[in-house]
Amino acid sequence: MLETSARLLRLLSLLHSRTELSGAELAERLRVSARTVRYDIGKLRTLGYPVHATPGPLGGYRLGAGAKLPPLLLDEEEAVAVALSLRTAAGGTVAGIAESSARALTKLEQVLPDRLRRRVAALHGYTVVVSPGGPAAPVVPAGTLSTVAGACRDHQRLRFDYRTHGGAATVREVEPYRLVSTGRRWYLVAFDLARDDWRTFRLDRIEPRVPLGPRFSPRQAPPDDLVPRGVDAALQQWRAEVTVHAPAPVIIARVPAAIRVEPLDEARCVVQAGADSPHQLALHILALDADFEVDGPPELLSELATISARAAGRRPER
Repeated sequence: MLETSARLLRLLSLLHSRTELSGAELAERLRVSARTVRYDIGKLRTLGYPVHATPGPLGGYRLGAGAKLPPLLLDEEEAVAVALSLRTAAGGTVAGIAESSARALTKLEQVLPDRLRRRVAALHGYTVVVSPGGPAAPVVPAGTLSTVAGACRDHQRLRFDYRTHGGAATVREVEPYRLVSTGRRWYLVAFDLARDDWRTFRLDRIEPRVPLGPRFSPRQAPPDDLVPRGVDAALQQWRAEVTVHAPAPVIIARVPAAIRVEPLDEARCVVQAGADSPHQLALHILALDADFEVDGPPELLSELATISARAAGRRPER
């Protein structure tokens, strides 16, 4: 009985690992006869696992989706990776996922062998996750995440109530393209039908309207730089257009790819800078390590004057 049970688990593992396997391949892997493979397949079906068979010389067996969840069969590296992922998700930014992740992690650790349990505990105990500064990351309802992801997958139009940064309420209708996670926030990249252009939306400000809209034919993918630049623009509350006295290639090498740098001539360029506060924005501009000109906003000019006074040993004027 023990040998048969072990063989059934091995058979399930093989069916998980490949889209389809022939009877001969399964017999060779399990070191049994083709007749025993057919018997074991029948046993799995009796237990509720939907194993589908394709007849013919090129046919084989595959595990279909069903009501019963097969046993979780992981090798050592997979088990450690899943445990670490669950621990990270337990402190995530999706509402309802943290508690579920913690419960799943507890169940997984209970069935891990002692050796792997110690390995996972060491990784957890000697790893520090440093949270970025600033306000706490907004939480996205799990239902919103699932609805929007499903609309992206199924190419269905999405209508939703949206709150802008200033708090204004609008209704948008879009053709969703991709979800983007920065670690602190989630974003939707979509084609805005009313504006006839690609846009980026913060997911925590979206309230989907159901049912979803009609299906659409996917458009040509947006430019490669749309997602990072769109997310960068949505992330930053304070922005400035800075004329920098340095060649564009020099500045491009000093800034992240999401920062837009446009050449004016061979010796100057324009940088679209952004940050969460005027002080951070001033520091980002100074980090360009080049002479610059900027006309505003007033809060940025005030911060630059304060930094200049401190660097000169003067008391900043307030």
